[in-house]
Amino acid sequence: MEVERGGEGGVRKGSPLLRCGNEFVAVMSMPAPIPEDSGLWSRAASTWPEGRAVAARHRGHLIVSVLGQNQQPLSAARLTTAVIGGLIATMPQCCGVVWNGKVARSADLWLDMSIHSFAPFPDYPSSLWFDILPFRSETGIGAVTMGLSAFAEREIQFETRKLALATLMSKVDGLAAYLIENGPVVKDGDTFGRDDRERFAVRYKNSDQFGLPVLFCSDGSAQ
Repeated sequence: MEVERGGEGGVRKGSPLLRCGNEFVAVMSMPAPIPEDSGLWSRAASTWPEGRAVAARHRGHLIVSVLGQNQQPLSAARLTTAVIGGLIATMPQCCGVVWNGKVARSADLWLDMSIHSFAPFPDYPSSLWFDILPFRSETGIGAVTMGLSAFAEREIQFETRKLALATLMSKVDGLAAYLIENGPVVKDGDTFGRDDRERFAVRYKNSDQFGLPVLFCSDGSAQ
């Protein structure tokens, strides 16, 4: 199952429409596998190790998209996530979900987490919408998101030699959740942190490692 951003231009004539309150969701059946993307399955391996093998066996997919222009990213994500959960519940042959072409999750995980689609901040199932990928940097360790730009216009890249990996991942996850809830409100030169004693600097830049526009975050040990 593949998820696309909102819009009506790509909806095929005759595609089923689901009405959800005042919104419509299109479900398009595609009798072909999704395009091969080795990077997608490499990123998914930490949460879905068998994803690549499972995906290799699929022969068709559904495209699910909220209709309408100027959809708010969080509202559209909540609705789409819930609809996909309902589809998985009625289609046991569904093996997984590819979100915005960047994130892959197993059908079982999606079914379990989608029941929280409309949970209040910060408890919505945001881990279905983006990955956090750790890496080694020149100064120590780092983590970068993949998929967050759909909500915040940029990914997060955080590098440090002071924080433990678990703490680093938690900081990135917390900032990502804040940006999903509030949009791209963190600006170039801002700082963030738990309190006045814990401040992390933010810069807008294009990532040297990943070639993406990022919010580059550091604790003073990485520049």
